[in-house]
Amino acid sequence: MLMTRLLNTIRLSRLVAVNVCRPQKQIYYQYAAAYYSVIAGKDSKIVEVEKIRNIGISAHIDSGKTTLTERILFYTGRLAEMHEVKGKDGQGAKMDFMELERQRGITIQSAATYSEWKGTNINIIDTPGHVDFTVEVERALRVLDGAVLVLCAVGGVQSQTFTVNRQMKRYNVPCIAFINKLDRMGSNPDRVLNHLRSKLYHNAAYLNIPIGLESDCKGIVDLIKQKALYFEDQSGVTVTEKEIPSDMVEIAEQRRQELIECVANVDEKIGEVFLEEREPSVDELQAAIRRSCIQRTFTPVMVGTALKNKGVQPLLDGVISYLPNPSEVENIALDETGDESVKLVMNPARDDSNPFVSLAFKLEAGRFGQLTYMRIYQGCMKRGDYIYNTRTHKRVKISRLARMHADEMEEVNAVYAGDICALFGIDCASGDTFTSKTATHLSMESIFVPEPVISMSIKPVDKKDLDKFSKGVNRFTREDPTFRMVFDAESKETIVSGMGELHLDIYAQRLEREYNAKCVLGKPKVAFRETLVQTFEFDYQHKKQSGGQGQFGRVVGTIEVLPPEENTKLVFVDMTTGTNIPKQYMAGIERGFRQACEKGALTGHIVSGIKFVLKDGANHAVDSSDYSFQLAAEGAIKQAYAEGLWQILEPIMNVEVTVPSEYQSTAMAGLNKRHAIITGTESNEGYSTIYCEVALNEMFGYATDLRSTTQGKGEYTMEYSRYCPALASTQQELLDSYQQLNQPHSEKKKRRG
Repeated sequence: MLMTRLLNTIRLSRLVAVNVCRPQKQIYYQYAAAYYSVIAGKDSKIVEVEKIRNIGISAHIDSGKTTLTERILFYTGRLAEMHEVKGKDGQGAKMDFMELERQRGITIQSAATYSEWKGTNINIIDTPGHVDFTVEVERALRVLDGAVLVLCAVGGVQSQTFTVNRQMKRYNVPCIAFINKLDRMGSNPDRVLNHLRSKLYHNAAYLNIPIGLESDCKGIVDLIKQKALYFEDQSGVTVTEKEIPSDMVEIAEQRRQELIECVANVDEKIGEVFLEEREPSVDELQAAIRRSCIQRTFTPVMVGTALKNKGVQPLLDGVISYLPNPSEVENIALDETGDESVKLVMNPARDDSNPFVSLAFKLEAGRFGQLTYMRIYQGCMKRGDYIYNTRTHKRVKISRLARMHADEMEEVNAVYAGDICALFGIDCASGDTFTSKTATHLSMESIFVPEPVISMSIKPVDKKDLDKFSKGVNRFTREDPTFRMVFDAESKETIVSGMGELHLDIYAQRLEREYNAKCVLGKPKVAFRETLVQTFEFDYQHKKQSGGQGQFGRVVGTIEVLPPEENTKLVFVDMTTGTNIPKQYMAGIERGFRQACEKGALTGHIVSGIKFVLKDGANHAVDSSDYSFQLAAEGAIKQAYAEGLWQILEPIMNVEVTVPSEYQSTAMAGLNKRHAIITGTESNEGYSTIYCEVALNEMFGYATDLRSTTQGKGEYTMEYSRYCPALASTQQELLDSYQQLNQPHSEKKKRRG
């Protein structure tokens, strides 16, 4: 306790205490010296880039990501003792530091930490599993060099696993698959491996196999070194190597041969060894696995049970042996000079010989102001340096630098290429690029942000809390790009949009806990869209004369329908030739087009899936202006609203329902009532899984229905898939409600009378 108090005092004030007795003062100075030596060591002894790994832990809900991260931190010496995600000791896992996370037993926001294993620094980001918080996974994978894909030995490849897999593919992130929860009843790692190959199309093979399953899980067999590993004592710290059990020698040889064949199919060097019918050495096999894993042509599969402390140390060895260091990953930056060519930032040496380039990938409001999480791609950043935001072109001074350990900060004096750090007091947005003065022409690729699919009205219970409510909502919208807020002038309501009911419910609870602003959420509203059915030709002239300079602008062209895979986009194309419309007015025309699409004529929802093709027009030497052509473009869209043929689009969700086999027919009947399209079914160990596609509008209240029809034994997950034309009944219902909402006030009064 004394040591902690003294260290905290040093961190905050760095002054020598005077009101302590002589023995305590001696201890104080010892820890002060130790603390400063650590800080100095972090800056003076620069770790080689080959000794750094930046990894993320990603998976479906309840696959054991946070428990695995807790074990990694314990075995690498970052934690003195382990705690459980739903622990009874009141502590909770280190990475779930929010009170709401510990109460619910889920991860809500990604948390960063770092540790050291066998001389290699490992930066780790633990990510949420719920699809509602998918942007946390998205921005983590954007800045990481490798990942651990955690799979449940019972559940296998589940709905969110597909999403995480797509995200890894989008950012070209190599991964190791870790099959967790071998101790659970019904665990079947072979089935999970087959799913990894058949559903996710990975060229995957075991690097180790379990010795026993469920309650008999005793250890694992290392197929590369051909040794059995046992994890002694209760915490599994001591790893003992022994000979492979006699009853597993044959299966171990088969799995090792399978591993060699899978790697030989994608690696030339090991392929030659295989054709020569020669047994590859341990070093040859490990080098081949590393090469193919980094190229994403092979996925190593490791097994274990994080909860029972088995298989974590070999996974750490695998992270170091097979996942890339920052210098082995290509990173693309846009060079805005000249022809806007693409340039590769190659993560060079960890020094200041190259211009500084970094990406701000996450914002978080901490106890000391806004924290900006940043990944350094090139060069060096020191405390006191000036860096430049390439989007706003503003100069920023670095006053404090820190490395994060969940919710704890450890201040440093400098960070280098390959590091992940946090800055204080930086005014920026998620996805901004920061560089040194000599590299302001470079911009890193930004982060993919999915569109919100659900909306609700929200308001504080007490009007006195309006200021606190506004402050909280503004903070959350800045931190989370999938959480959005607008004020509806017609209904006089504040509307928040997000990725699901849980997403919005969590933010409502955070407003109450963190800002003492209790809120009430309205009925969920689906984010419908409106789009054209067929091409519409327009010729609209805006003309206004009321003394003095008038307004004049004429636009001619077509509004075309985009293909189904692009029905959430708006595209503006200028196909004009000559000087009928001067080029300086194009920005105004595009602005008018996009503004007019913010509210459709059918139901008042956003218009998407159309392309505005401008072919011709006319201008006036005196009366034409940017604003005139903006109004002309808005008029053209309104003309299309009045004369074109429109339809409503609704979000379709991929739904996965798991129920005991005796309830399969009941569950399918319930889904059919909700107009679901069944895409497949699967049965295993007395449970049936139904895969289907359902409109989000049909899924409200499904959780309650599923529990009541399966005696609480059924569960489901869903994720956004795409937008599709709404059913005729849904469209008519939306039209009727919109017309009632917008009918004249006198008519409403007459009907009430």
